[in-house]
Amino acid sequence: MKKNLLLLLLGLFAGLIISKSALAQDEPRFGKDSVTCITNNSLYYEFFKQWKQSNYKNEAWKDVVGPWTWVFNNCPRSYKNIYIHGEKLVKELIKTETDKAKKDKYIDTLMMVYDQRIKYFGQEGYVLGKKGVDLYKYRPTDYEKSYEILKKAVSLTGNKTLGPILIYYFRSAEKMVKSEKIDKAELVDIYDTESDIIDYNIKNNPKKVANWEAVKGNIELSFEPYATCEDLISIYTVKFNESPNDIDLLKKITKILDKKNCTDSDLFFQATENLHKADPSAGSAELMGKMYIKKENYTMACDYLKQAADLYEDPNEKADIYYLMAKVGYQEKQYSKARSNCYDVLKYRPNDGKAYILIGNMYAVSSKSCGNNDLTTKVAYWAAVDKFIKARNVDSSVADEAKKLITLYSQYFPATETIFFYDLKKGDKYKVECWINETTTVRTSD
Repeated sequence: MKKNLLLLLLGLFAGLIISKSALAQDEPRFGKDSVTCITNNSLYYEFFKQWKQSNYKNEAWKDVVGPWTWVFNNCPRSYKNIYIHGEKLVKELIKTETDKAKKDKYIDTLMMVYDQRIKYFGQEGYVLGKKGVDLYKYRPTDYEKSYEILKKAVSLTGNKTLGPILIYYFRSAEKMVKSEKIDKAELVDIYDTESDIIDYNIKNNPKKVANWEAVKGNIELSFEPYATCEDLISIYTVKFNESPNDIDLLKKITKILDKKNCTDSDLFFQATENLHKADPSAGSAELMGKMYIKKENYTMACDYLKQAADLYEDPNEKADIYYLMAKVGYQEKQYSKARSNCYDVLKYRPNDGKAYILIGNMYAVSSKSCGNNDLTTKVAYWAAVDKFIKARNVDSSVADEAKKLITLYSQYFPATETIFFYDLKKGDKYKVECWINETTTVRTSD
């Protein structure tokens, strides 16, 4: 039986060679013998359905081979299912074949199925992706050819590229680097391209976020050995020196170095400055701000971050920038300014618990400096705990942290005898002075 199957598929090769000139012409959809074409289409499909209904477990596929081969060879433009079903059929032949030479012929046949599908039914990028992946799987030694096929597939399909194609494209590129057929710089460029595609799909395909996150994790893991700051800086320094004002290159350098936390490098500083001068944008202003944070020039940092916040249109991006500004203000002990930035965060992202926690922490660290006796040096803790409670109530992601802070600072509330001495009782309203200037509720630690 296996011998007959092989002969049938070898006949397919011969038929394609003989009819090469005919295929180039505008032949009828059902070939020169339309009756036989339709008959064999129906025949192979009946057997294919039986095989499919068994969940591809019975041996009905063996009866598919003959009529399917005739259709593939004689009326290749009749139905696209010839190729969809043929892919499944030939993969079964590859899977069940033990003879290496025959298996190799079947792999060649599978590649022909993809080529002929493109010729008659298009979808070149999509089909090339399938072809490149299968070539890599079934013939790993052909990784260079697989790499070229997948490179073209990704260039054609862009953001519509399927996750597995990105994974195998990167794997084939890795082998190209290891065999010194391409350099690391090209692999980094591929990583950059794939990251953009993955991020696009995570953002725009909410039902498939988990799948795309898995793809991202796979590629990040594969890229890790090539992602050291030393490697990235070495690769991009050469490119930067050649084209220091190339906007596309500057965007790529700043994005990858920022993503891989290589922002301490001179290259990052230089590329960021050049990018902002050449093409000022929200993103470049943000990077300038982060750069000056690294340099501990917080005044310049906040100036650039404010530019970024003004330029960003997405509410979440604005909120992220204002939160970063708030953290800078907190570090500089400019608490009033930092609180204002936290409220800017909440204007764009009302349920951001981190902003409330930061305000609460600023109130807590201000407690002693905002009072001059055993009551007033502790009342700021009431206002701080108010913010932690608010954080817990609006944002479940910070609930555990908020709970710990509530427990921590509640123990610093004034004692019952202290509030009694100042003619207060639990539940009274109290105005916390100093920069805090908020009304809270009297509570005690006991």
